[in-house]
Amino acid sequence: MVKDTAEKVESTEVAPAAEQKAPAPAAPQQQQFQIEVDDSHVVASYANFCRVTGSPEELIIDFGLNPQPMGVPKNPIAVSQRIIVNYFTAKRLLAALSMSVQRHESVFGVLETDVQKRLKIQGR
Repeated sequence: MVKDTAEKVESTEVAPAAEQKAPAPAAPQQQQFQIEVDDSHVVASYANFCRVTGSPEELIIDFGLNPQPMGVPKNPIAVSQRIIVNYFTAKRLLAALSMSVQRHESVFGVLETDVQKRLKIQGR
C-alpha cells in the first residue's frame, strides 16, 4: 500500500474530452482545468514490461514484471495489470506521457531506451 508523503508529486491528468473546453478561435492555447482525483484507495505496482494490442475500437495495454530484462526471457512474463482505453483517451495519454518525458529529459538528460547502448555508455 502507498503511504502519503510530504513530497509533492507532479502529475499530468488525462481528462475526457467532454471535460476539456475547446480554445476560442483567436486563442491557440488550451485552458488548464483542475480535476479532483480521489486516489486514497489506489494500489501501486511496478512494471518494466508493457505490451500494447488492440482492435479498431480500443487499445489493450498490459503491464508486467520481466525478471530477465536482458535478452529473451526463459519464462512467460506475468501480466499483472491490464488497462483498456479508447483511441481518444490513448491519444491524450500519449500527449501527457510525451510531455512528462520531455520535462524529465530537459532536467536529467536524454533517456536511452536501447539497453545495449546504455551498457556501452556506462562501460566506457
